[in-house]
Amino acid sequence: MNIPSELKYTKDHEWIKIEGDIATVGITDFAQGELGDIVYVEVETVDETLDAEEVFGTVEAVKTVSDLFLPLSGEIIEFNESLEDEPEKVNTDPYGDGWMIKIKFSDASQIDDLLSAEDYKALINA
Repeated sequence: MNIPSELKYTKDHEWIKIEGDIATVGITDFAQGELGDIVYVEVETVDETLDAEEVFGTVEAVKTVSDLFLPLSGEIIEFNESLEDEPEKVNTDPYGDGWMIKIKFSDASQIDDLLSAEDYKALINA
């Protein structure tokens, strides 16, 4: 299972890549494996400012629909529109082409609440 060490993680199985004051967010390799074949990603919160832990969208797999929770408070500035036509990118490349949103985050101290790769590995192996 792929858990890149340079990323941060949440208990909700999302990964976060921090670049300046922008965070790119997607779901982890573990999450896409648990969900199975992803058929639809819905994010209707672009240009909205949300608090951490608020639902920013949903991911639909063959068997289930799961809410997506914002890992950091801030404004959602971009949605990966290629997922509208190719949601399977989340399965094939969860940390690359399968990214979901970009956030301009408002409180950098919240980064300290995210999990390291080691912490996330311990969570899913518990």
